[in-house]
Amino acid sequence: MKVTKQDVDYVAALANLELTPEERQRMLRDLNSILDYVDRLNQLDTTGVAPMAQVMQGFETSEQQGQCSSVMRNDELYGLRPSLPHEEALTNAPESDGTFFLVPKVIER
Repeated sequence: MKVTKQDVDYVAALANLELTPEERQRMLRDLNSILDYVDRLNQLDTTGVAPMAQVMQGFETSEQQGQCSSVMRNDELYGLRPSLPHEEALTNAPESDGTFFLVPKVIER
């Protein structure tokens, strides 16, 4: 499967991007390069290869305990304090519907 110029134009329109002709060509080349690489990966024989549970570095697996432990800092709640109550936040809104802030539409088509 190949990405076409029409595909790039369609996605750019959905993302509300204005691409130059050079950017469109580069995007077409880059997306097709990514798809070619994924196709090459799909051709690999992964029989007997265990699925990865964690792709992020900084995690170690303890074979004896069957658990992963992080070598990163602990997720500590420094300076935790209550947030502004919802009702109080809405009192500062120029416009609201009682649940959400109402804001003007900024994206035009």
